[in-house]
Amino acid sequence: MEFSELIRVRQSDRKYLPQEVEEEKIVKCLEAARLAPSANNSQPWKFIVVNEPELKDKVAALAAGLGMNKWAVQAPVIIAVVLETPGFTTRLGGLLKGKEFRLMDIGMAVEHLCLQAADLGLGTCIMGWFDERKVKKALNIPRSRRVPLLISLGYPDTQTRRKIRKSIKEVASWNSY
Repeated sequence: MEFSELIRVRQSDRKYLPQEVEEEKIVKCLEAARLAPSANNSQPWKFIVVNEPELKDKVAALAAGLGMNKWAVQAPVIIAVVLETPGFTTRLGGLLKGKEFRLMDIGMAVEHLCLQAADLGLGTCIMGWFDERKVKKALNIPRSRRVPLLISLGYPDTQTRRKIRKSIKEVASWNSY
């Protein structure tokens, strides 16, 4: 698929078919994330693929609350994104510049994963609302680590929606704010 088409079809899918996702496709998505750029090549991420049905349902339930993410249980796979400790140079640069490079890095890695999924005919939705403490416990993630995102993954049971976005003039300018 052409890149311009790919970015048009990638969307947040919240309805999935009851169909397993082939391991080869999951590995391709992980490989796309692995190849994402990161500050000083620190690669501050680990992806935990949750596809065992009972555990996946438990993690999905931890993403549902106050009416949020009730649909997550439909997804056959949930991927937990673990924020790892970056190298010394990246930590120092972040402190000196007041920037959290790790968050930018995982943002790029997660988008790579989601674009690869869309190219393979899969749907994703990036979730930030979940009980992080309980997710970490369920997946045996060390207490010292953070889990900023979960990603649902599966075959979408929806049509591609028309994207509603601000105009170029609202989000970009040349040579001055």
